[in-house]
Amino acid sequence: MTPFIAEVIGTGILILLGGGVVANVVLNGTKGHNSGWIVITTAWALAVFAGVVIAAPYSGAHLNPAVTLAMFIAGNIDAASSVLYVAGQFIGAMAGAFIVWLVYQDHFRITENPGAKQAVFCTAPAIRNLPVNLIGEAVGTFVLILTIFYFTDAELTDERAIPIGLGSLGALPVAFLVWVIGLSLGGTTGYAINPARDLGPRIVHALLPIKNKARFDASYAWVPVIGPLIGATLATAIFLWLGTA
Repeated sequence: MTPFIAEVIGTGILILLGGGVVANVVLNGTKGHNSGWIVITTAWALAVFAGVVIAAPYSGAHLNPAVTLAMFIAGNIDAASSVLYVAGQFIGAMAGAFIVWLVYQDHFRITENPGAKQAVFCTAPAIRNLPVNLIGEAVGTFVLILTIFYFTDAELTDERAIPIGLGSLGALPVAFLVWVIGLSLGGTTGYAINPARDLGPRIVHALLPIKNKARFDASYAWVPVIGPLIGATLATAIFLWLGTA
């Protein structure tokens, strides 16, 4: 399996299971309706576990443009490979979101709340305050990336090697990390902490034939894209600085 395909499949599984739990909790008539935030954060953590297990041997399991950006800044992946990784992540995220809709389409039909239906695909702030929302996404991603660097040795084994990112540490620590970020920092924006996870499915939501659906919300959609990239950049810079201090 090539790194590109690994990123497609790994990210697709991540979004299939992550979006799936949101659908199970928020859509009408499901077995898990109204089961709450603990269910959502736990399943998202386990979704990360599943995606990492699949992709790690082949790509290092970035599954997130913020992780790829961090690895690029740290010198662990070149620009061409970075573009392929991010493309795979977006394709996988969009495919996973589409499959969630296929599985839950009957429940989308009987759910009238446009916000609940959109929540299956992408995040939205609990209180809309764009500067604060941006800070929330940046801080959550900062914690994610900085901790990942300390999970790994953040080095390449040779010039041709797959970047050692998430794949070097085993999937379980990453799952616990995403779980605690969701429980602790996810209450303000829904903790996208991943541009592909939010923007890709948001586009799918806009394209699907879902009745009475929410607008794309371009005035907010940039926040879960730019915030994670800022957080990843700051975390990488601090990690590299600490390594030379």
